[in-house]
Amino acid sequence: MTTTENPAIGKDVEADGIRTNYLESGTGDDHVVLVHGSGPGVTSYANWRLVLPELGKDFHCVAPDMVGFGYSDRPVDVAYSLDTWADQTLGVMDALGIERAHLIGNSFGGGIALRLATQHPDRVRKLVLMGSMGVHFEITEGLDAVWGYEASFENMRRVLDYFAYSRELVNDELAQVRYEGSIQPGFQEAFSSMFPAPRQRWVEAMTVSEDALRALPHRALVMHGREDKVIPVSNSYKLMELLDNADLAVFSHCGHWSMIERTADFNRLVRDFFLGD
Repeated sequence: MTTTENPAIGKDVEADGIRTNYLESGTGDDHVVLVHGSGPGVTSYANWRLVLPELGKDFHCVAPDMVGFGYSDRPVDVAYSLDTWADQTLGVMDALGIERAHLIGNSFGGGIALRLATQHPDRVRKLVLMGSMGVHFEITEGLDAVWGYEASFENMRRVLDYFAYSRELVNDELAQVRYEGSIQPGFQEAFSSMFPAPRQRWVEAMTVSEDALRALPHRALVMHGREDKVIPVSNSYKLMELLDNADLAVFSHCGHWSMIERTADFNRLVRDFFLGD
């Protein structure tokens, strides 16, 4: 999937003026674009490493690093916003000659997918929204801690505790790897500038109007971990009500990492959803 020894670094493309790192799996004309979440030190690889190999068996998958995250460029004059990230995602599709694609959005990435779909509905086939933003909610303690992360091993350990239901997934080794990822040159500086306190305003900045959501015609699969401490499961119930053509899957004993904590179920549901009528 990648061209370097670092599995998080793949190919790159100019997308809406931003040099964008992306991972790729599979081939063909049935395209899937995967948009990651907004945790400290996050990359597309960290979010989708267990998903890309499986979905790549049936689809051509592209997973970009959003500007300000991972190994994409961080222009000093960039304005981090929902429109910026949505335009970058569309720019990746344009640069790779992808006319229409299924979208998978994780958390913050769900808000981006929804914005892209409402602004360019003809470019989107089906939507998968996992632990998604995009609607109003009162910021959780978990999300406030994630967005307010200050780089240290101890803080990373505390943030990871919000993400997963299973304590087996959150250990010192993972915290060390993610901490080291968060302190690579430019990573923390960009991240800390995106969501300064008070952070409720950034929840609102990631929302899409309810009228626009009601007007979306796309088939959607809304997925959530029942024990999610970062994005409340009530978000997904709200999305199911607003989106006319949406189904809902809620995973028990699962936090904010459905694609990691319930990998086999996630991959199976998404594959069947995209391949179905």
